[in-house]
Amino acid sequence: MPVASDVSGLGSNDNGDGDGLPINELFYSLQGEGKLSGVPSVFVRTSGCNLRCWFCDSYHTSWEPTGARLSIEDIVDEVREYEHAGHVVLTGGEPMIHEQAVPLLDELAAYGYHTTVETNGTIYRDAAIDLASISPKLSNSTPTPDRDPKGDGEWERRHEDQRIDLEALTNLVDEYESQLKFVVTGADDLSEIDTLVDMLREQVAVTVPDGDVLLMPEGMTRATLDKNRNHVAELAMERGYRYTPRLHVDLWNDEPGT
Repeated sequence: MPVASDVSGLGSNDNGDGDGLPINELFYSLQGEGKLSGVPSVFVRTSGCNLRCWFCDSYHTSWEPTGARLSIEDIVDEVREYEHAGHVVLTGGEPMIHEQAVPLLDELAAYGYHTTVETNGTIYRDAAIDLASISPKLSNSTPTPDRDPKGDGEWERRHEDQRIDLEALTNLVDEYESQLKFVVTGADDLSEIDTLVDMLREQVAVTVPDGDVLLMPEGMTRATLDKNRNHVAELAMERGYRYTPRLHVDLWNDEPGT
């Protein structure tokens, strides 16, 4: 079982840029997605996001952000308690909205940790990032009124306007080892993925191989993944892209702290 600290759900909705970071949860588990799937890692999940995907699997970091503000020192001390982990994943929400993510990443690097940042790719920051795990949000993510979990549809236009920032994507891919991880709901998503990948390849100075383009089935529970995974795997094979599982869902379903 994953091991979680007791920092989640403490009632703070403060997502400002004061001292430290708003932390929703901090836990030790296995990386469930991407190139490092299966690697023991400490996850530092910040609260707050600039987007509102209707299928967000961390609802309490975006739609209703919760957590507690912790200092950089306290976060690093907590991470160091998990002695078997050499990898740290900074995730969210969207961790790059927080300026204090930079000194946290720098401090973790000073202790020798491999750092992955899971980001929607709309914000670039210069930081000690070993792997930028970039998940650009497709039109399938937009919280239209019929899919908005709160039912009011107020985020639809704001999300749609902000979900792709080609300049930020270009900087992230040029400056860091990266993977492009797309949540796929069906075959209709592939043309949008192809178009975005082609646009990015025209902008960046580095090569973006097909193996760095990852297709991941949408699904927050085993039951949903069971319906979607085979189809998404076949789509990846058709394009020559990489399929990525959601290992943490396969192992622990939708249990918090995984």
